[in-house]
Amino acid sequence: MHSFYLDAPGAAGQVAALPKDEAKHAAKVLRLREGDAVCALDGAGGRFSAEVVRAQGEHVELRLTAELPPNEPPVRLTVYPGLPKSDKLEFMVQKLTELGAAACVPVVMARSVARPDARDGEKRRERLERIAREAAKQCRRARPAEVDAPLDWPRALERMAGHELLIVPWEGAGSLRMGELRAECPGAKDIAIAVGPEGGISEEEVAALRAHGARVVTLGPRILRAETAVVASAALAMALWGDL
Repeated sequence: MHSFYLDAPGAAGQVAALPKDEAKHAAKVLRLREGDAVCALDGAGGRFSAEVVRAQGEHVELRLTAELPPNEPPVRLTVYPGLPKSDKLEFMVQKLTELGAAACVPVVMARSVARPDARDGEKRRERLERIAREAAKQCRRARPAEVDAPLDWPRALERMAGHELLIVPWEGAGSLRMGELRAECPGAKDIAIAVGPEGGISEEEVAALRAHGARVVTLGPRILRAETAVVASAALAMALWGDL
């Protein structure tokens, strides 16, 4: 069943017109017709079973027949990856959206290869938002993950310190595993994970994060690529505190 985003919050029984880009995809690419069943997402937490009631040219209307159960996780997970190359960041955003992360906030760290200026950062953010939106449609998630423009280290550190629980997977960590941390903090609902870029997070950055209350954990005896560490740590957190 195909999924489409509305441009406003919906309600069961409502007839809603699809935004132009969604309607064009539905009518011209997928060739949907009246009576076809689809899923409608409103981007504000609402998911609906729906039926096409009008498909003329690029104008498509859906009747929202019933509200579907919510599928947002019980924990808000924000991931702060050290800014990697663009294709790796796109992969991270896609997979974080599928796993249920609330937000992805790239951070320019000491070993980040990419150093975008403000214009490049905003342009990249817009592309990443589209990727998050498509990923949410694919997995029928009510909300796409939020994607921020890259933050410099001082601003990122201040923001990361504001979360209820801040986790840093690091190859130089001791023996603390995420499952043990879950036993210490079972009720955490606002969790952040900071992961280093290609080349890893520096010792100075880890020390700064620890000074702001971060818990440093190991992901095992093998060194993971940045994109693997992001997906693995998010999946672990969602399994331990979320709904996986």
